[in-house]
Amino acid sequence: MDKTNKINKLFAERGDRKLLSLYFCAGCPTLDGTADVILTMQKRGIDMIEVGIPFSDPLADGPVIQSAGTMALKNGMTLKHIFEQLTAIKQEVTIPLVLMGYLNVIMHYGVEAFCKSCVEAGVSGMIIPDLPFDDYMKVVKPIADCYDLRVIMMITPETSEERIRFIDEHTDGFIYMVSSASITGAQQSFGDAKLEYFRHINSMNLRNPRMIGFGISNKQTLQSAQDNAAGAIIGSKFVTLLRETKDPSLALDKLFEALDKVALRRK
Repeated sequence: MDKTNKINKLFAERGDRKLLSLYFCAGCPTLDGTADVILTMQKRGIDMIEVGIPFSDPLADGPVIQSAGTMALKNGMTLKHIFEQLTAIKQEVTIPLVLMGYLNVIMHYGVEAFCKSCVEAGVSGMIIPDLPFDDYMKVVKPIADCYDLRVIMMITPETSEERIRFIDEHTDGFIYMVSSASITGAQQSFGDAKLEYFRHINSMNLRNPRMIGFGISNKQTLQSAQDNAAGAIIGSKFVTLLRETKDPSLALDKLFEALDKVALRRK
């Protein structure tokens, strides 16, 4: 069996193909829908999935994802339950799963216990938006490395070039380029300043591939992201559609329609 981390494998084998990653909040709209959402996305050709861990006070999240988190918590979703759900489908999932959650929840669970549970559940990496870089280097990275898990760091237009190079040097997998320093949410198009930021990052010749997220909701923003990075991450738009339809397949139909994209097929 191939032991390569699935995130690294995805980027190594993509060639020129642009990737599409989707985010959803575990436990929204229903407590027991996690497996169905993931397996439907995989079947429909999504390349990588960010599974959101609901939290009562999310800093980087706009109203859509905040509201999804509130609903998930109300439905009774916990980190322990997420791991149980993912472990149950581990053998069926072939694409990378990345857990996205705030530091408080992970510290409460215990960093080592969290990493161990990630491996048992078939998770390939994590995104912790409020993880200070020093804590990443001293506390999280040494443990994550032992378990061959990737800790994905975010950069914004406000991140200094020095910090970006440091992140590039000390992380592996991909870098999450946030299209703005503000909170998540759908946007109609990216302005000149954002496009200039994308181009500037590309000119830095970083060793890690980049994925662009925050604000992608239509053909224009998807195209901009894919032109300027290895691919795009869509969150709020899909979360909204999933809540409206309560059906992952229908939500994906509507998402592909909004992106003006023919239904993706797995290779």
